[in-house]
Amino acid sequence: MNSVHDMGGMDGFGSVEREENEPVFHDVWEGRMFGLFSVSAGVLGPWHRGRNFPWFRFAFESIPPEAYLRMSYYERWFEVLSANLLRAGLVSERELETGYRDPDQPLPTLLPDPTETAPSGTSEAPTFGINDTVLVRNLHPRGHTRVPRYVRGKRGVVVTDNGVWTLQDTDERGQRLGNFPQHVYTVRFESQELWGNRGAVNDAIYVDLWEEYLEPV
Repeated sequence: MNSVHDMGGMDGFGSVEREENEPVFHDVWEGRMFGLFSVSAGVLGPWHRGRNFPWFRFAFESIPPEAYLRMSYYERWFEVLSANLLRAGLVSERELETGYRDPDQPLPTLLPDPTETAPSGTSEAPTFGINDTVLVRNLHPRGHTRVPRYVRGKRGVVVTDNGVWTLQDTDERGQRLGNFPQHVYTVRFESQELWGNRGAVNDAIYVDLWEEYLEPV
């Protein structure tokens, strides 16, 4: 996803405002939003299955850029959750507006758990070892990916193997690409490798990257 939603490494947005003694939530509704999202992801999980929800981060990246930049953090959460619930038919427009059950809206049925795509055959044996130099593939998928733009096409050194984790990328409809377990590495990038002469000589950036994002050098 190459849009304003991938803000890592971008400038021109001003300095980060640091708030002393910052509360966990600035308003009561933010805490409620956090709770609703937790319930949606956990307790309501069985009701989501088979309804083709766009995956969480892809849904974030589907918010129009001008709206995304205008919204606060939890306003984005609300936008994603409400849009997904409406799309899946779990709530109606009337219910979302009033906060009360719509008697004309049929109760959602519990769908069977869909069968996940079989593992890709990726071996649990790591392709890369500690201190290996790697090149990040220059990927530009139409769905969601966890490889940030600012490291694509850059060289780094593997410093940690974090074990095997399922790939979190999606297709262009926001659907998970299936069950593709593979090693996730922490890769160290020299600042000047990423930013050129603007980078400090002794600075480095550490990024966690799935194995398929990387190539040997």
